[in-house]
Amino acid sequence: MANLITLSRLLLLIVVVAIAYQPYSWWHVVNIALLIIVFVTDGLDGYVARKRGEESVFGAMFDIASDRITELTMWIVLLDLDIVPVWVPLVFIIRGTVVDTIRANQVTAEHDTPFSMLRTPLGKWVVAGKFMRIFYAVLKATTFCWLLLMEPLPVLLPVFRDWMPVLDGIGAGLVYLSVLICVIRGLPVIMEFAYKEKDTFVPKRVKLE
Repeated sequence: MANLITLSRLLLLIVVVAIAYQPYSWWHVVNIALLIIVFVTDGLDGYVARKRGEESVFGAMFDIASDRITELTMWIVLLDLDIVPVWVPLVFIIRGTVVDTIRANQVTAEHDTPFSMLRTPLGKWVVAGKFMRIFYAVLKATTFCWLLLMEPLPVLLPVFRDWMPVLDGIGAGLVYLSVLICVIRGLPVIMEFAYKEKDTFVPKRVKLE
């Protein structure tokens, strides 16, 4: 059941993207509601998995992959719609690729769930802590909804045209904050992996006779 919820989230994402490319209409407002559902079901699949005893390594990896697909798809769509600059999705793509590669390597080697691999208290709180995960999910959802709504808003409701510089400034702030939190949440995974594998990167000294 939990994996079906995750899959349905990806199917709904396709609908969201399709509407985003349509001419401006009130469907774009409906699209914001659909996007909110996409992010709400992100927490729902994990809840269902715990309640039904369906937690598994595959489920955890599928959930992370779904999160990554949703995140990167939205940033690329916003780039294509000329709403965000190219460096923004590049940061998320690079960070996601590096972190997910490390996680996949550790899952294969240790047969453990991704979030349980963190060892330091700070790393666990920043990456796997309930507060940070919810905060980051809400931040991303708010950012995507805000940016998608700002484009059709002055067309659908001309009364907001005078407010657009302020509203666009808020949108820019949300983008920068999302990038910052994205990088911060990736650092513990990279640093703990680098520390664990330090002997691989640092050549051992050979004692000369």
